[in-house]
This record gives sequence, structure tokens and C-alpha cells, in this order.
Amino acid sequence: MKLFVIAALLAVAVAAPAEDAPVGIVSSNSEVNADGSYTFGFESEDGTKVEESGSQKVIGEESGTVSKGSYSFTVEGVTYTVNWIADENGFQATGDHIPTVAPPKSA
Repeated sequence: MKLFVIAALLAVAVAAPAEDAPVGIVSSNSEVNADGSYTFGFESEDGTKVEESGSQKVIGEESGTVSKGSYSFTVEGVTYTVNWIADENGFQATGDHIPTVAPPKSA
């Protein structure tokens, strides 16, 4: 019985569609500076793109990293892009597909 289950799982794995194959990276960059600032990004074969940059900032009596960036991906021919910033006000994301007002809390 165990052999049958293993054979069935192997058959499912081999029959997986090609779209599950790993996606290669077309381009990438990365830079880290002595002052703590950085930038990086990449683009993959399927059109997914990621960009991010950040720097050190003193906020009150604390210091921390503030970052901003974007990422985009395509689902069923529609490209979604999210722009974001993470700073002393928290993480804030915007995109045409993201509501600008939170849904009401349910009771």
C-alpha cells in the first residue's frame, strides 16, 4: 500500500504543468552603502518586478530604517502594481486594486 501511495505522489509530481517550473531572474541589482542606505531590485522571466530602497533615519530618540519600493506581477493577463513606504507612520501600500478605505468592522 505504501508503495502505491508513493507511486501516486510521484505520478502527480511528474504530471505537474510546466507553469509550476521555476522562473528565472532576468536582471537584478543590489547596493549597500557605508551609511546604511541600500537599494535592490530584480525582474523575473514572468514579468514580476521588485524594487526597494532605504536609508537610516533618526525618529525621535531612536534610529531606524525607512524604506520605499514597489512590486508588480501579472495574473491572467492583468498586471498589478503595489507601491509602498515603510517609515515612522508604519507600512503604507497603494495600488489601483487596493481599496483606499478599510471595510467596516463587523460586530
